[in-house]
Amino acid sequence: MYKVKVYVTLRESVLDPQGSAVKSALHSMDYKEVQDVRIGKYMELTIEKSDRDLDTAVREMCEKLLANTVIEDFSYEVQEVVTK
Repeated sequence: MYKVKVYVTLRESVLDPQGSAVKSALHSMDYKEVQDVRIGKYMELTIEKSDRDLDTAVREMCEKLLANTVIEDFSYEVQEVVTK
């Protein structure tokens, strides 16, 4: 079994109004050292071992559903879960 951590973020070329709002709020709370905020999504998938190639399957999931690849980038980490 695998735990896959998926990170989805807006591409650098895409404006992030939610990130700008958070940055402004942090500045108003006197955290002036914050230079930029980008908001994204984090997902954890638990996937059973199968005959399918895991990297190919996760990449397809991200490209087809989990990320809007026109405006978002994604990355992921795979951990093998050891069950006792």
